[in-house]
Amino acid sequence: MRIVIAGGHGQIALRLERLLAARGDEAVGLIRKPEQADDLRQAGAEPVVLDLEAASAEEVAERLRGADAAVFAAGAGPGSGVGRKETVDKAAAILFADAAVRAGVRRFLVVSSMGADPAHEGDEVFDVYLRAKGEADAYVRGLDALDWTILRPGQLTDDAGTGLVRLEAHTGRGPVPRDDVAAVLAELVDTPATAGLTLELIAGSTPVSVAVKSVAGN
Repeated sequence: MRIVIAGGHGQIALRLERLLAARGDEAVGLIRKPEQADDLRQAGAEPVVLDLEAASAEEVAERLRGADAAVFAAGAGPGSGVGRKETVDKAAAILFADAAVRAGVRRFLVVSSMGADPAHEGDEVFDVYLRAKGEADAYVRGLDALDWTILRPGQLTDDAGTGLVRLEAHTGRGPVPRDDVAAVLAELVDTPATAGLTLELIAGSTPVSVAVKSVAGN
């Protein structure tokens, strides 16, 4: 499979690229900075320099044509201000989804956030972030041309992955290693039966493959 990942230099994306490359898939990571390319190559991915805050839908679609799946894993990052929550977490996600429709890529995964909600109230930067993510998720849900799955991890940690998770429509809050988020994404890419689901993810006691098969069967 050829899988194009927006935010290809992100912490979850690099982990996902390593997993995809290790199993023989072709991972392509979209990055903003040329100097990030070597990190992607070391992860086994093909780097493509493309700034989602400046590109058109057609430019992004060109990079998506021929892909079997697309993963939106981009984010403005914890140090960014309100403006980039709108331009990256919301607008870039919408752009990437529109580009996938143009390119005919049906399988579409979104790395969202637990608590994302267009109606979330508050004026702090994190409040804006949760609204932006919620608005982007709502937009993707409205695209019938995509077989989308939205993944909402809990508190991300750099602990070593255990391969054991809790993956449900509503899990309640909790931590989850980025390793395990990447592992779930890799499994979801291969499980189109999860299309149309918004799933929360925290550390748990169920092996990743079993957890994904379980939600796919519901």
